[in-house]
Amino acid sequence: MSEKTNMKEEKKLKKSVNGRFSYIGIVILLAFFGVVTNFKSLTAGNLLLILQQSYVLLICATGVFFVMSMGSLDFSQGAIIGVASIAVILAGQEHIALGMIAGVAVGAAIGLINGILHARFKIGSFIVTICTMLAFRGLCAFLTTDSPYSAPIYMYMMDADKFAIPIVVIVLLGGFVVSRYTKLGQYVRMIGAGETAARFSGIKIEKIKIISFVAAGVLAGLAATINVIRVGSITASAGNLAETNVMIALVLGGLPVSGGAKTKFSSVILGVFMLSILNNGLVLLQIEPNLQQLIRGLIFLVIVAITTDRKSLAVIK
Repeated sequence: MSEKTNMKEEKKLKKSVNGRFSYIGIVILLAFFGVVTNFKSLTAGNLLLILQQSYVLLICATGVFFVMSMGSLDFSQGAIIGVASIAVILAGQEHIALGMIAGVAVGAAIGLINGILHARFKIGSFIVTICTMLAFRGLCAFLTTDSPYSAPIYMYMMDADKFAIPIVVIVLLGGFVVSRYTKLGQYVRMIGAGETAARFSGIKIEKIKIISFVAAGVLAGLAATINVIRVGSITASAGNLAETNVMIALVLGGLPVSGGAKTKFSSVILGVFMLSILNNGLVLLQIEPNLQQLIRGLIFLVIVAITTDRKSLAVIK
């Protein structure tokens, strides 16, 4: 009896630690980098910079959240941002609204390709999105071979914060509502928990998967507009590593890799800010980029090892 009680208490403690890990992680990162940078990382200007660097990641992570909740992956986010950014520049010569529509349309089209190949043709999401990433990354490189695409002058003059903050807030609120209060949010978790059981429950698996991938593409296309305003010009490296950063952020935020019932939308916000604080702190410490990547990778591995529930881990679909 005593042994069973101890096991229950241990399980409850682990669950509590995992649930609060992201909150604790943000506090630890802020405190650590505050001390080692002589509190330069905690100045108002630097905290604003962290927020500015999170706009694109927050929007993309919102879309990928629903994909990963199903137990799937999306490696095409960076490629979508690259190609959609070119569409934003070309279509947005006269007005930003036209550029946004073009970026969203390109993102939706690529998301639809991902969804159909994965859901209808039964190809694993990992393989599908790796292939579309390579294909559209190649297209972006081809289109920028002669010279980078430069944003129209009026985009250079726009206040990126005033433009981006309302969009980010609307996307996050929309993502939270859909995840918490709609059938779509419920269905993606059910698919992640068990696709066969979800199918027998009457859920149209293929339809939900396609919708989720299209939504992820749409939001990546939307993020491309903010990306164009912030960077001003698009080269072959546009959106580079965005897909990796999105997935690392979501896992850092506590999202189970296998998806399922334990997914919480708070993973988007917590994870993105954890990653942004980490990246910003490493830059302030003047650590060279290659070593930064190594440190991020090691931290990611440690957190996955600590927080992953191996008993419920499923094969990525």
